[in-house]
Amino acid sequence: MKRVYGLIIFAIAQYILSNNVLAQVWQWSVSVDSLISSETNDHPQAFLWIPSDCRQVRAVIVGQHNMSEEDLFENPLFRKGMEELDFALVWITPGLDMQWDIRKGTQSHFDRMMNSLAEQSGYTELKYAPIIPAGHSAHATYPWNFAAWNPERTLAILSLHGDAPRTNLTGYGGENLEWGRTRNIDGIPGLMMEGEYEWWEDRVTPALAFRMMYPKSCVSFYCDAGQGHFDVSDKLVSYILLFLKKAATYRLPKEMPVDRPAELISVNPAQGWMAERWHPNQTKRPNPAPYGQYKGDPHDAFWYFDEETATETEKRYAAHRGKKEQYIGFVQDNRLLTFDPNLHARIKGAFHPEADGLTFHVKAAFTDTLRTTFSDKHAQTPLYIKRICGPVKKINDTTFHVNFYRMGMHNTRRTGEIWLVAENQGDKQYNSSVQQLVIQIPYRNTEGKQQFILFPGLENVKAGAAAPVLRAVADSELPVNYYVKEGPAEIKENKLIFTSIPPKAKFPVKVSVVAWQYGIKGKVQTAEPVERSFYILSK
Repeated sequence: MKRVYGLIIFAIAQYILSNNVLAQVWQWSVSVDSLISSETNDHPQAFLWIPSDCRQVRAVIVGQHNMSEEDLFENPLFRKGMEELDFALVWITPGLDMQWDIRKGTQSHFDRMMNSLAEQSGYTELKYAPIIPAGHSAHATYPWNFAAWNPERTLAILSLHGDAPRTNLTGYGGENLEWGRTRNIDGIPGLMMEGEYEWWEDRVTPALAFRMMYPKSCVSFYCDAGQGHFDVSDKLVSYILLFLKKAATYRLPKEMPVDRPAELISVNPAQGWMAERWHPNQTKRPNPAPYGQYKGDPHDAFWYFDEETATETEKRYAAHRGKKEQYIGFVQDNRLLTFDPNLHARIKGAFHPEADGLTFHVKAAFTDTLRTTFSDKHAQTPLYIKRICGPVKKINDTTFHVNFYRMGMHNTRRTGEIWLVAENQGDKQYNSSVQQLVIQIPYRNTEGKQQFILFPGLENVKAGAAAPVLRAVADSELPVNYYVKEGPAEIKENKLIFTSIPPKAKFPVKVSVVAWQYGIKGKVQTAEPVERSFYILSK
């Protein structure tokens, strides 16, 4: 009975998290007017989220639009951690620069962007607040380079499924930046993460070499055991939160000024702990220990804040060691989809929508190693699917809707691409397993009858009042959908609902809603989306 009850609780938790029952809000946005993105031929947009009860922002995590940054920043557990820390989030789409090359003006674009967000939101400390650069994969090199050019302002560094500092194997595939003789990241804690199922030894070697070259650097490493390259599991989120809480504890002063930069406390690596890097299939490891007492090979070890972070890392490695592997595939139209190692996603699905033009189906299944036949050799815990990125909403583990969002509908590179990941957290016998899937949708639908959206203007309202009613219609008579581009609001069942406004918010607060209608392939064309804005006024 206890086992059944535990599985039910696990399934409910996964449903809540993977279906975004707790909708995520970004209260403000600004256009980066000093830059034109090659992805959109338009200015990037920077979105800001501040915890609803935050009276002073103590730090800002900044991510650019690649893939897993969205997944991390909108994870409910991560948002809860940010509330506890009074950390804000900034997400930029399209990104400013994968390298953070100051020769291209990237730093000045960033500085103007943060100043604009400070003025827009009323949280003027954003002009000076410590920054935690975070990036995934192709954007995983930028956090190290950002810190090298902003050492006084960088609180910590997050390289998600990514790169070592000054690596010769960048995620974006090009040359890395040259820091010069005097530039470094001494005293700034940085966390490099790499999934077990994406393991590439050549990515780890430069991190170990960097530690030896810069003995005052504070580089931690975490193998995301039992996970891959594209997924952000809750266990990874909890580890990142532990790292960030330690960074706040060890580096932030007790009193944080709001009108000037804070004097961050430099971390002395000699006061931390050491633990050996992760090795595949390793059975015996030296014990983690204080920096000067470590008995293992220091050339093969990484630094950690303290005993808690070092031992927690070891516990997580031990929890996955020695277990059987299991494999996941995807099913459409009652057949397993082909696994192709030459594809970035490995598996590509098809878009076969229902009559509404939006709803499509795909499900996950346990398979053999080649993903060609079903298998009954797997864990007894649930198998579920999550969104990674792209215009999609999960209804359940087999049903999904095309669902456009604040990324916009004019990014020719990203608008028509949906990424999903199937996960199983394993059990006592089997290790956790993941498998990603990509589905490309036609964007736009260009065949059939044209349609246009009529979206009446929205009147301003006072704080505490009900949200305006959305009354957009399409002349095709197909139902119109909405998303909130910016503002303390969300869409529930096509209705606009206000959320809490942070206490220092500058009034009036802008809310922008976009009405869209995707059309039906071969029958009705995609309508041009229509954006309407209004303001929430002070009481």
